Amino acid sequence: MIPIILGSVLGLAIIIDKLWMLFSIRLDTQIFLSEVLGFVKDGRFDEALALCDRNKRHPLAVTLRAGIEKRGLSTHEMEKVLERVGTGQVNGLERHIGGLISIIGIEPLMGFLGTITGLIKAFMAWEKAGSDITVSALAMGIYEAMITSAAGLSVAVPYYLICNFIISRIKYLSHELNDGSMQLAEAMTEVRRR
Repeated sequence: MIPIILGSVLGLAIIIDKLWMLFSIRLDTQIFLSEVLGFVKDGRFDEALALCDRNKRHPLAVTLRAGIEKRGLSTHEMEKVLERVGTGQVNGLERHIGGLISIIGIEPLMGFLGTITGLIKAFMAWEKAGSDITVSALAMGIYEAMITSAAGLSVAVPYYLICNFIISRIKYLSHELNDGSMQLAEAMTEVRRR
């Protein structure tokens, strides 16, 4: 039970961290993106940068700011900068997700291990008692077996659902970063042609 409890505490810490991060960066990205692109198309780069600074916790703002700062680069070079910064932002969002996935996979296995050790104890008690075996002698090992399995699954199932929510939210943010970066690169190309 100790490894199951430790895993659940560590997994909960990761979940709280990720949910806090995802909910603290709320931003209406469509409005934000249209405002930034409007400033860029009008050549009002300082205002676009200021808007990005006001929303600097959101990965899209960080990524677009990097692109606007590098507006003197060619379109291809700017796309590379946007891709690099966007990838860094997504990597930051994904930090510790692998650990959470490992915990989700290991928790039921630890529970099943407890099931096996509990059954071994029950059979050892049976062997020791021989024909004088009682239900109470077997019950302790069987009780341990069922408790550890239930504990492992009780941690893994809700954590699995929450992890899928977190991953889907990160994928959505990644899509927004990619789309916003492409729109900024197109807007910068349009500004250069004027």
